Amino acid sequence: MRFDLSTLKGRRQARNDLIWRDHGFLRIWFQNAHWISDEMVRTNQPSPRQIGQWAERGIKTIINLRGGLDGGFHALEREACAQNGITLVNFNIKSRDVHPPEVIFAARDLFDEIAYPALMHCKSGADRAGFMAALYLHFRKNERIEVAMQQLSFKYLHVRQGKTGMLDFFFQCYLDDAKKKPISFADWVRDVYDPPAVKAAFMESWLGNTLVDKILRRE
Repeated sequence: MRFDLSTLKGRRQARNDLIWRDHGFLRIWFQNAHWISDEMVRTNQPSPRQIGQWAERGIKTIINLRGGLDGGFHALEREACAQNGITLVNFNIKSRDVHPPEVIFAARDLFDEIAYPALMHCKSGADRAGFMAALYLHFRKNERIEVAMQQLSFKYLHVRQGKTGMLDFFFQCYLDDAKKKPISFADWVRDVYDPPAVKAAFMESWLGNTLVDKILRRE
C-alpha cells in the first residue's frame, strides 16, 4: 500500500496527494453533482468529508470509475466509505478509448447488483461518469440511447471535440447502424460492434483539440 493511513506521515502524504497532485482543491466547492434518477447521482472525485455528507443523504454504494488504486484519493476514499458504511466498487473506465463488449455488459450487470441509492464518479465527473451514466440510463432505466447519451454534454463539462469524443462516437456508431437496420443496443454490442474499427474511424475523422488534450491534460 503506497499510503499508510495508520501513520501520521502516511495520512499527511495521502491528503497532500489528494489536494495538490489530484487537484482536490478545485473540488472543494464544486462537485459537478447531478442526480440522473432517484437512485443514482454522478459527481467528480469526492473528498472524505463529502463522502460523509453523501452517506447522510443515504448513499449506500460508491462506484469509482478511475482506477488509481495506489493514489492518495483512493486510500482516503476507501477509509471514508468503510467508516460510513458505504460499499466501494472499483470499475475502471477509460475516457479516451473504446471499451470491449465485456466491459459494456459488466457495467449492465453492475447496475443490477449494487445497492441503491448509489454514486458514481471519475476525476472531473465529466467523461467517464457521463459514459457510465448513459449506460445506466439505458440498461437500468430503459432509456433510448439517443436520450441517454445526452449525459455526455457540456452541461456536465464533457468536451466532445477532444479525444474524449470517442465516448460519444461509440454511441453514435450504434445509432447510425440501427438507422440502417433496426437492432437493439445490446445485440449491436454483442454481434456488430468492432472496437478497433470504431476507434480507427474516430481517429481518422478527429482533428484534435490542443486545448483539451495538451494544455489541460484532463483525465
